[in-house]
Amino acid sequence: MRRTGSFAAVLVLLLGGYLVAAAGDAVAADPLISQGRAASASSTENGGTPAANAVDGNNGTRWASAFSDPQWLQVDLGASATISRVVLRWEAAYATAYTIQTSATGSSWTTVYSTTTATGGNQDLTVSGSGRYVRVNTTRRATQWGVSLWEFQVYGVGGSAPPPPPTGPIVRVSEFLADCPFSHRLPDDPIIYPGLPGASHMHSFFGARNVNAYTNLGDLQAGTSNCNPSIDLSSYWVPTLYWDNQPVEPVTGVFYYLGEGVRADVTARIQSLPLGLRIVAGNAQATAPDSTTISRWSCLHHNEVGAGKDFVTCPAGSMLESYLDFPQCWNGRDLDSPNHKSHMAYPVNGDCPSTHPVPVPKLRQVLRYPVNGDPARIRLASGRGFTMHGDFFNAWPEAEMERRVRDCIRPIIKCGVNGTP
Repeated sequence: MRRTGSFAAVLVLLLGGYLVAAAGDAVAADPLISQGRAASASSTENGGTPAANAVDGNNGTRWASAFSDPQWLQVDLGASATISRVVLRWEAAYATAYTIQTSATGSSWTTVYSTTTATGGNQDLTVSGSGRYVRVNTTRRATQWGVSLWEFQVYGVGGSAPPPPPTGPIVRVSEFLADCPFSHRLPDDPIIYPGLPGASHMHSFFGARNVNAYTNLGDLQAGTSNCNPSIDLSSYWVPTLYWDNQPVEPVTGVFYYLGEGVRADVTARIQSLPLGLRIVAGNAQATAPDSTTISRWSCLHHNEVGAGKDFVTCPAGSMLESYLDFPQCWNGRDLDSPNHKSHMAYPVNGDCPSTHPVPVPKLRQVLRYPVNGDPARIRLASGRGFTMHGDFFNAWPEAEMERRVRDCIRPIIKCGVNGTP
């Protein structure tokens, strides 16, 4: 009996040790660190299937891509993390071939998992890697449709806590901005006339320095900017304004990114402007102002003058202001189009049309010129005031653009150049 009692005691100790170890393993399991973080994607099928749906913790919402290969979905963990597990909850449109990749910067990627024989459903993958960004990069679809994920979950240690809600008074305006002074002047247009120096009328450039007819996305990303914030490496340009045939440059160049112009539910699903997107607003070939004229001219601090589609007469001591709103509905597929306009559209009745289902921030260009008086003395390189147009070549870092959309645009909060209230 004494021996039996000793055996029982040992057994209890062994079982107790096992339970402690098992409990320790359960406690040590790495937590979910991707939910609610900023997500971006190579494309979206429509405005109801944004990248954010894959990290919202809701198995009833999904991200879906355009109907082509390859595609990617990535999440920004906020800071570097050690990644141990990735869970993919595929909708019926899944990928048979894909990789899981990590990156410290969002531009150089390391593969931590790869397959060419995936079967969809729920895939729970053990991985080993580190980085701030994690993405699934699909190279072959299983169906004629795109690829679609109910949830993309990343487990590990690290990252950063989601930003706390802002303190103090909040201005309920859906906005962030970049303040980009005049940079240089050239008769070039890298969107309309790429690779053809001197083929355009004179343009005044803002933001990215040293932009010319040959500039591409890689050049912008490798260059510098005079914008505040300097991380905005985008290029903005307009036809040069002349007073008595002498060029006059704006004393300010402010580029607002807005969530206005659409219904509140559309603002809530606005997506980031995709890296490399090119947009042209206005009509350089216009022969008269009409209902399609986008540009507006007014006078600083003189609302009594009103606004016009052509130049207005500003009182002495005032300045001439130019406002131009860019289209804010994207087709979800193309970064440019043959006429440089058809991949974008303006909202209709507060929503994006079915042909351009992805709402993005509305870019509003505001320029102030140190001229006033007789409008007959003013012209643009493209002609009269109603020919005012603007070109935009997006080179915002993807993570910074997504952060501003998440923290400023969707929750309707007015943010400054640093992307905070």
